[in-house]
Amino acid sequence: MSMTDTVLVLSKDASRARDLKTILEFVGEETVLDDGPSREILTTDDEQARADLGVAIVASEGPADVVDDISMVCSAEPGLPILVVGNPDLEALDDDCRERVIARLEWPPNYTKFVDSLYRAQIFRDQYLRSRGRGPGQQRGIMLFRSLVGTSRSVKGVRELMAQVADKDVSVLITGESGTGKEVVARNLHYHSPRRDKPFVPVNCGAIPAELLESELFGHEKGAFTGAITARVGRFELAEGGTLFLDEIGDMPLNMQVKILRVLQERTFEKVGSNRTQSADVRIVAATHKNLEDMIEKGDFREDLYYRLNVFPIEMPALRERAEDIPLLINELIARMEKEKRGSLRLNSAAILSLCRHDWPGNVRELANLVERLAIMHPFGVIGVQELPKKFRYVDDYDETLAMEDNTMPSGVPGLVGLDAPALLPVNGIDLKDYLSNLEKQLIQQALDETNGVVARAAEKLRIRRTTLVEKVRKYGLREEEEG
Repeated sequence: MSMTDTVLVLSKDASRARDLKTILEFVGEETVLDDGPSREILTTDDEQARADLGVAIVASEGPADVVDDISMVCSAEPGLPILVVGNPDLEALDDDCRERVIARLEWPPNYTKFVDSLYRAQIFRDQYLRSRGRGPGQQRGIMLFRSLVGTSRSVKGVRELMAQVADKDVSVLITGESGTGKEVVARNLHYHSPRRDKPFVPVNCGAIPAELLESELFGHEKGAFTGAITARVGRFELAEGGTLFLDEIGDMPLNMQVKILRVLQERTFEKVGSNRTQSADVRIVAATHKNLEDMIEKGDFREDLYYRLNVFPIEMPALRERAEDIPLLINELIARMEKEKRGSLRLNSAAILSLCRHDWPGNVRELANLVERLAIMHPFGVIGVQELPKKFRYVDDYDETLAMEDNTMPSGVPGLVGLDAPALLPVNGIDLKDYLSNLEKQLIQQALDETNGVVARAAEKLRIRRTTLVEKVRKYGLREEEEG
């Protein structure tokens, strides 16, 4: 889940430190213990070593030791979140240090609360590093595209494609449902290309009447048509040397498609009402939510233009296909609101779990609108399931420590035979606990087999968290082969 999974444990109690390390290793986290040399991480000149830290857990015995350890973490590494074991008085700390304390944990820790707090801290750390262009992947250029929030394979794939094509002067066709962030991709491609110092000019082809689109794109001379009382510069001319983003290209009329094709082929155009040919040094990035290949078969889109635009295709995933990114997206949307001083809010684990089960027909745009609405209705509040609009309520608003233990099996999942059929109780009864354990074990083993033992992918198939699956793999003694 996180770019930075290393957890630094600071504790003067060696026994407690070892116990924490055991728990962290159990949930699949790499741990550095407070054994003397480990503190050098906080004082080393190697910034990357500190950037590799994901969370600091302070579990010292005395309140003075806790305050000293937190102060040391705050001064050594900005943006490193802290989990505190116990309930010491932190009034002696400054505001920045107190804000870095993500949660307080009881001892011995409640497992679900511990994992949930660790997860929140890792999200905090990931977002901090992204905002400053640090962290693994930066050297490859992938993390440059910080507006595309998410750690799912589909979003990582989009970022990798963008990194490959950003500096290439070729046409790009971005496809995907409305609200998935196609313009975000287009802007990122421009701002990470050699044309970044020139204009980025967007045009919504579906929002401009067909009879005005030619004038909008190419401009017109004075008197070119009724109402043209002055000359006008078109979008191609405005985008000279930069990028022209043709959004909803599937809504462009056929007669305009011919003219766009000519510009792509010859790199020239004429204004409406002019015989003078002008050069067009413009990179074209197009986007559509429609299936252009189907439109070609129906005669609604030119095949030759399609192949001119589709030099490098990028398909945006729907939000329902990357539900694991929803907590990160919520965190990013709230951070933007706070930065713009438009308010803030927090969602508890049950509310986040409920949102992860929504289909999101409006994709990221729908999620952004929901966060905005919640911030207006519940300013600086903590949002539970009952505060969500009815259509987003998929779980009960019970204790959030229980919400994260979502091991229920949704019915109707393709490939699971018989889950929709009524269960038949044998005449002599059944040991329900053993029956469910065996069923769970079989499904986990099947998921591991189908994903070649990659736990992260198996967790996605089972719709549970990776750390929950790691626990179950060890509980049942199943094969576990994580990605390297």
